Amino acid sequence: MKTIFAFIFLSSILIFIRCSTSEPDRRAEGLMINDQEYFEMPGLNVMVYHDYYAVGHQSGITLIQNGSRVAANGDIRLYPQERPFPVNGNRIVDKENNAISVNVSYPDSIRFGSHDPRDEYPDLEVLFAVHVKGEGNSIRISVDLDKPIPEKWAGKAFFSLELFPAQYFDKTWYMDDTPGIFPRQVNGPVRYNDENQVIIQPLAAGNKLVVLPESPTEMITFESKKEKLELVDGRSLRNNGWFVIRSPLSEGVTAGAAEWLITPAFKPDYWYKPAIQVSQVGYRPTQKKVAILELDKREKNVGDVTLLRISGSGGYETIKSMKPVIWGQFLRYQYAQYDFSEVQGSGMYQLKYGGILSNPFMIDEKVFKRHVWQPTLEYYLPVQMCHMRINDRVKVWHGLCHEDDALMAPVNHIHFDGYRQGSSTLTGFRPFDPVPGLNVGGWHDAGDYDLRVE
Repeated sequence: MKTIFAFIFLSSILIFIRCSTSEPDRRAEGLMINDQEYFEMPGLNVMVYHDYYAVGHQSGITLIQNGSRVAANGDIRLYPQERPFPVNGNRIVDKENNAISVNVSYPDSIRFGSHDPRDEYPDLEVLFAVHVKGEGNSIRISVDLDKPIPEKWAGKAFFSLELFPAQYFDKTWYMDDTPGIFPRQVNGPVRYNDENQVIIQPLAAGNKLVVLPESPTEMITFESKKEKLELVDGRSLRNNGWFVIRSPLSEGVTAGAAEWLITPAFKPDYWYKPAIQVSQVGYRPTQKKVAILELDKREKNVGDVTLLRISGSGGYETIKSMKPVIWGQFLRYQYAQYDFSEVQGSGMYQLKYGGILSNPFMIDEKVFKRHVWQPTLEYYLPVQMCHMRINDRVKVWHGLCHEDDALMAPVNHIHFDGYRQGSSTLTGFRPFDPVPGLNVGGWHDAGDYDLRVE
């Protein structure tokens, strides 16, 4: 009996040792800074100024919840115009205190002094320090200034964060005790100031905002420890606007001009769902064929990938099954490669990994014969033709357009699409003179009819 008891006791010790030396459970630690300098735990990632594309909602502080980017552009903004954006410096990472800081400033030396009639650069010179600290499953954001906000900009400088609208359409929120629903349609409210600028009015204001309280794994709580939070519908001002949470920077202070505590819910057992990437066009029989698997970076037990041929009479035929080759990690994911180059039989195929099926694809000599480059010539380029009306059967893609096109660019100007004109036109034409011979033909570029749909 003693021998049996000793064996059980020893086995328990071995199990304990095996568990304690395995990979640590990041859920117990909360949000921690990883080697890529962002906060990480299963189901939550918080990036701090890893991107700089504010127009595309990819800048400042970004929140990824259960694998989806739900909030971005956490930064200092000036309202009502919202633009131009400040410039930010490098991240200062303090792993010991689990904190990241970034200096953000007006003016941006690249854009300062250049004229844009849509977005005059503000006469504001101030340096902000944005601090982000992981505290369990929460992040604390605080803003310090090198000097108080000038009186002219009091109540116009905000710390703000934007929520991706489609994630929240028809879902609920509470601002303190006031309930509401995120509208699918832009319903305001707005007003106009003395300069005829559109001023977005808040949907609600308070100290604590809870979004998606009905979802225990998607809910996010925002608390402002300083000025009140405002929830506004940024789509009222711009077609590509998102829902905006903001609070004005406190007047007359430098340290702690803003302080937020953000607590996102998450799926405690979150695991990234594998994705299989194959050629959308398909493959010729003799070409190299390598599929890419995108996996959770914690995945240790990578299983087999199976190549299935779709039968013309119904069902599948298993062609090949084997373990993919691990390629390695890139950013937030782990990748593996599955080579099936030796398969040359004509037909429709799919790849299967676990319970995941890839898109159907073709292996055939004629994969490039149709539906590859032809639609660009037959549809896309004709639809994008400029300076004319484009009819397509019973619909009109667009009417006669850009009749006032081909004007000489103004000097010292940065256009909203990034084009920059220096101090001279470098020609005999004056700013805004029509340039003959150019207002014909051509195609629209990405800046025309551009409704961003991230």
